[in-house]
Amino acid sequence: QAQVVESGGGLVQPGGSLGLSCAASGIIFRMYTMAWYCQAAGKQRELVARITNGGNTDYVDSVKGRFTISRDNAKNTVYLRMNSLNAADTATYYCNAHSVPPLLEYDYWGQGTQVTVSS
Repeated sequence: QAQVVESGGGLVQPGGSLGLSCAASGIIFRMYTMAWYCQAAGKQRELVARITNGGNTDYVDSVKGRFTISRDNAKNTVYLRMNSLNAADTATYYCNAHSVPPLLEYDYWGQGTQVTVSS
């Protein structure tokens, strides 16, 4: 059964760092663009960072210079390194796998992992 599973969330103090991981199984990982989304309480889910199957990355402006997305195709895993965290980063973070052609378009979502930035 194809799935993506996040890990690594938790409580961190303002200014601290945290790393998230997302392990994919049951998919041809190299044929997927991988992304991290976040959803804060009462807000819509939004894109945080994305990495294509070719390794190109893009970030939402609010995390540029602080967050780094990377992938290891040998381990079927995508990572999100988060530095200089602040309260506005508090959210549930979701991993997304989006298929690229010639695969039929499809999205897989993880169950989410909570990140709380608080002193």
